[in-house]
Amino acid sequence: MTQVPDQYGRFGPFGGKYVPETLMNALIELEQAYLRYRDDPAFTEEVRYLLKQYSGRPTPLYYAERLTKHVGGAKIYLKREDLNHTGAHKINNTIGQAALARRMGKKKVIAETGAGQHGVASATVAALMGLECKVFMGEEDTKRQQLNVFRMKLLGAEVVPVQSGTRTLKDACNEALRYWVSHVDDTYYILGSATGPHPYPMMVRDFQRIIGIEAREQILEAEGRLPDVVIAAVGGGSNAIGIFHPFLEDASVRLIGVEAAGRGIDTDAHAATMTKGRPGVFQGSLSYVLQDEEGQVLPAHSISAGLDYPGIGPEHAYLKEIARASYVPITDAEALDALKLLSRTEGIIPALESAHAIAQSLKTAWEMKPDEIVIVNLSGRGDKDVESIMQYESQGGADA
Repeated sequence: MTQVPDQYGRFGPFGGKYVPETLMNALIELEQAYLRYRDDPAFTEEVRYLLKQYSGRPTPLYYAERLTKHVGGAKIYLKREDLNHTGAHKINNTIGQAALARRMGKKKVIAETGAGQHGVASATVAALMGLECKVFMGEEDTKRQQLNVFRMKLLGAEVVPVQSGTRTLKDACNEALRYWVSHVDDTYYILGSATGPHPYPMMVRDFQRIIGIEAREQILEAEGRLPDVVIAAVGGGSNAIGIFHPFLEDASVRLIGVEAAGRGIDTDAHAATMTKGRPGVFQGSLSYVLQDEEGQVLPAHSISAGLDYPGIGPEHAYLKEIARASYVPITDAEALDALKLLSRTEGIIPALESAHAIAQSLKTAWEMKPDEIVIVNLSGRGDKDVESIMQYESQGGADA
């Protein structure tokens, strides 16, 4: 199970490379470079050093005692990715990819972003490594995430508002791919999630596996055994695959991915790809996609800009197919309630993405025994979402 993808970049039937011919050579070059450097001692040492000394790893595994008592049931532990430099798990991946870009001789990097955290992390490592940086962001998301737009510009990146389609993450991804096609010679695309054409889903997973590797060691030290459940929010799926992957061979550990139900899965305003989507080709790979009867991609909605995406990484589709992980929807309202509860019981304001996972952990832990254990990947902090929350509240629970 842990050996996927195969040589063609497929996770079972999912994944692959569905891109214009003009991008095939760039992807082949990228795959060859990654396979060359991923076991290179100098490369792995640079990444390890920066994760520790620059980003601040290992992140703590925190027992949320007051939240646990409030809910009743299983112990709830939080993997504190919000304490990373830049405030989310995204820095794990951007450090690895920027180090690879530099070894490939690329002078410029591009990225796409929804919630802005990947954009900030990309701008951060570009500044660190002396690379030019351009970030594509849906115009709607630039309004929702003004703080992160300013942070990217402060770090020296150019932020390109994307005005096509729904002007959100999907459209930012499309624009980044279009730009890369005509600038492959000197530009490296730092893709932010475990999506897209091979080798990106594999690479991003590998760079994010540090989350699960640490969590596994930390829970064994804290409790002397593995958790019963691991829960993480899923948009494209990088933080979730990062914490899931080191537990895949542990059959006793349930894995739950939490996607955005928006205003409800029975409405048109959600991003519940696994619950309501079906397999299709989207942005370079075969995976689950929200689409209509004619195969046209449907708009997605979530209060969380990072989960507002109509696709999902192919490895998650594979884990659903083989029933190794389950995927459940959480609404905007449930996520916001969970955000407030965590804030008031533990003094931790989570990102709206992470709040979806917290919301599911409340449901899951409540049904479990007090001696059982749940680990939640707290993938980011909520500073960036304060304006979105204020707007949602001021409009009586209807975000713009």
